[in-house]
Amino acid sequence: MDRSILVIEDRPSARQQIHAILKSSRLFSRIDEADDGLKGFKLLLENPADIVLCDLEMPKLDGLKFLCLVNSRKELRDIPVIILTGNEDERTKIKGLEQGASDYLTKPFEPRELIARLNIHLKIKVLQDELKKSNELLRELSITDSLTRLYNRRYLMECLNREFSRSCRGKTSMSLLMADVDHFKEINDTYGHPQGDRVLTALAAELRSHLRSYDIAARFGGEEFAMVLPDTGPAEAAEIAERLRRAAGEMTFSGAPALSMTVSLGISAAPLQGIDTVEDLIREADRALYRAKREGRNRVCTFPEG
Repeated sequence: MDRSILVIEDRPSARQQIHAILKSSRLFSRIDEADDGLKGFKLLLENPADIVLCDLEMPKLDGLKFLCLVNSRKELRDIPVIILTGNEDERTKIKGLEQGASDYLTKPFEPRELIARLNIHLKIKVLQDELKKSNELLRELSITDSLTRLYNRRYLMECLNREFSRSCRGKTSMSLLMADVDHFKEINDTYGHPQGDRVLTALAAELRSHLRSYDIAARFGGEEFAMVLPDTGPAEAAEIAERLRRAAGEMTFSGAPALSMTVSLGISAAPLQGIDTVEDLIREADRALYRAKREGRNRVCTFPEG
């Protein structure tokens, strides 16, 4: 696996010595160098390293100030920083550790000790990176509907509560679209449940393609979908819903050429009179959806009517 290290040391002779040790160890495929903390920080922003070896006493920006800069950036905080120092003062070492240093190495150092410490911190970072990826995957699985790959209902409610609160605070518009596949039971009965699943998956992809990057599309349950549209009033939401309705009606399915599908949609929005809570928002979008069903399906209805 390719690994990289950033060496921050103001003395050229010391940098050359460290570079030679690192090169002979073959631990790293890339070795970046800087002669002060500020240059090192800029280099780290441009080319994040797996580990940093930083001198404590440097002109312009020393090791402690470098640590402060690193800790100010969330994307850099997980990078281990090993401080090099000729200072034996315990208080200085403790201060560095408190400010985020992963380890200390006192000059002059034994090359084998340097490599051993780097190896240890690389292994720890690998484990931390793997744990982070696992947590991100678990998070994604916990908020994603397994069939459609849209968000699930639990995450939808998180987003709805957040956007509704933001709408109330800033007096900005938001809309909720509810969509339901018309006569979905007949599709399952005629073409089988596997084909019904393919219809839902294809519709989910179609819905996602018509929304903005910051809109939220979720599977609400069964053949019903919900879309949260921030900064969107009822009139604009109705236009989006109409485009979605037309697109759904034009979809074709290679495994079932005779299969056609329509959807009905209901819309509610905030801030509006009668919409005081998230529950009101869902209830009125649902009522608008079922009004569309009663009036013949394959249409868009809004709250309030008209």
